[in-house]
Amino acid sequence: MTSQTVARGDRPGGALGGPAGDARRTPERQLNDMVARLQEGARAFARLSLPDRIDLARSMQAGYLRIAKRIVQASCTAKGIPLGTPAESQEWATGPWCVVRHLRLVAESLQAIERTGNTPVGQIGETADGRLAVRVFPANRIDGVLFAGITVDVHCEARITEHDMHQARAGFYRGHGHDGRAVLVLGAGNLAAIPAMDVITKLFNEGKVCLLKMNPVNAYLGPILEEAFAEAIRRNFLAVAYGGAEEGAYLIHHAGIDEIHLTGSDRTFDKIVWGPPGTERETRKARNAPLVSKPITAELGNVSPVLVVPGPYRDQELAFQAEGIAGAVTQNASFNCNSAKMLVTPKGWARRPTLLGDIERALATAPVRLAYYPGAEERWRRLTEGREQLRKIGQAGPGQLPWTLIPGLDATDLREPAFSTEPFCSILSETEVGSDDPVEFLNRAVEFANNRLWGTLSADLVVHPRALKDPRIADAVEQAIARLHYGTVTVNSWTGLSFSFGSPPWGAYPGSTPADIQSGSGWVHNTPMLERIEKVVLRHPLTVVPKPATFPSHRTAHTVLRRLSYLEERASWARVPGVVAAAMRG
Repeated sequence: MTSQTVARGDRPGGALGGPAGDARRTPERQLNDMVARLQEGARAFARLSLPDRIDLARSMQAGYLRIAKRIVQASCTAKGIPLGTPAESQEWATGPWCVVRHLRLVAESLQAIERTGNTPVGQIGETADGRLAVRVFPANRIDGVLFAGITVDVHCEARITEHDMHQARAGFYRGHGHDGRAVLVLGAGNLAAIPAMDVITKLFNEGKVCLLKMNPVNAYLGPILEEAFAEAIRRNFLAVAYGGAEEGAYLIHHAGIDEIHLTGSDRTFDKIVWGPPGTERETRKARNAPLVSKPITAELGNVSPVLVVPGPYRDQELAFQAEGIAGAVTQNASFNCNSAKMLVTPKGWARRPTLLGDIERALATAPVRLAYYPGAEERWRRLTEGREQLRKIGQAGPGQLPWTLIPGLDATDLREPAFSTEPFCSILSETEVGSDDPVEFLNRAVEFANNRLWGTLSADLVVHPRALKDPRIADAVEQAIARLHYGTVTVNSWTGLSFSFGSPPWGAYPGSTPADIQSGSGWVHNTPMLERIEKVVLRHPLTVVPKPATFPSHRTAHTVLRRLSYLEERASWARVPGVVAAAMRG
């Protein structure tokens, strides 16, 4: 996909921050002091022993567990989520569960390096197009019990052999390190876990100290994170700063900052690298003369597609997948980079009305949410005005937006803004391509997703397992997975699950350039510390019992995710029955 065929994304604010949100700011003198201390700490951190790194990871995990309830409560308060309700689960899922699990897996990887010289990986296989596939989930037997039938494989770049993979992973710990580097982490403003997990990746995968600048949207989390990660801060391996675009720009150009990582919007990336929109920016791009020459990694947005392959679905199976899609819309009020945004259905498929009706009914079970992210109401208005088939679900009060379904978009309309604009609000759109022949649909749907939709981050497929008994369809599905230019592709599940697991890498499909960044570059999470990654593929059963806690109708999701978060401290079998019991009551 190129910028000539698809317009850029449209999410505002991003990592630098905008006018809305927390007003606290770190003075320039204090920023200088932070950078100086980090530069000193970087040299010590590069030489830190494996036992010391393991102790640090455990200290950070223990600190995060101490503040877990507070960070959930603060997030719920800021986002208008009533405490003690199922919606509270979303803040456990995108806060403590992710972070506590990530730190446990990091410690286990470091222990494996200390014991065997390398990180643990699962079975090795081969993809439909002949690439090496490395299993990274389930990461232990408890994963296999709690997430039965779910697997995640990393597909390596072409011509990477098993020997190459073993030799390359955990490179920092295998003689490919550095003498110390400081990374500016420009934290996202939507999920509590993102700033923490970005820092954890840079610290432990790459051996680099971090200056985390909180986004004004969720800067209220900063002091809590400072408390959780106090040991890393005390040892000058981490500092936390506050402010908006001015502070971000100052740090980007600071001589003591060696690298930059941002999670946010492509507009923020372009502003950092090329300057404000206008003639000067375009001239710089034409001359390949960026304003910033430091290495930059980024995780940006996406118009995330859900491709529904026709098959012999029973009503309850279709309803199950419909609620999964609804959950991928409603989680975090749809302010996620990988929220389900574009439903792609087969043209002429008889079950289309049933699926759309099921999705609408599932959305109706989710309470309407506060549109807390800056600019959401304006984006919603621009993308919905004049739509004759618009379906609004739920009664929106002040500051809220209804769940919104926009069906029947013309896939051939080159001017359709929903294909090129990441809504970053409560909208799910739908379009039809191909036909109800699964092979023709997959060919057309992959072409549409790759060439018409903006972004390269994540894509979901819905496929009936009985359809895969036909070798022609099975081959078409595998070829579609191989051809999709997305960093994570899932089958019968939302990509948010792969994000949360920690062991799978998370990032955009490789190949973007600074002049056309799409959904970013580089990988985070990735506790096996793999290199030369092409994409991640998660496979999930068509239906499961008990139903996932991401489903809007789940009645005990908050209890499930709270218990799951504490289970992750040491992967405790003693905590498994409590998680299962709560899940069964959902």
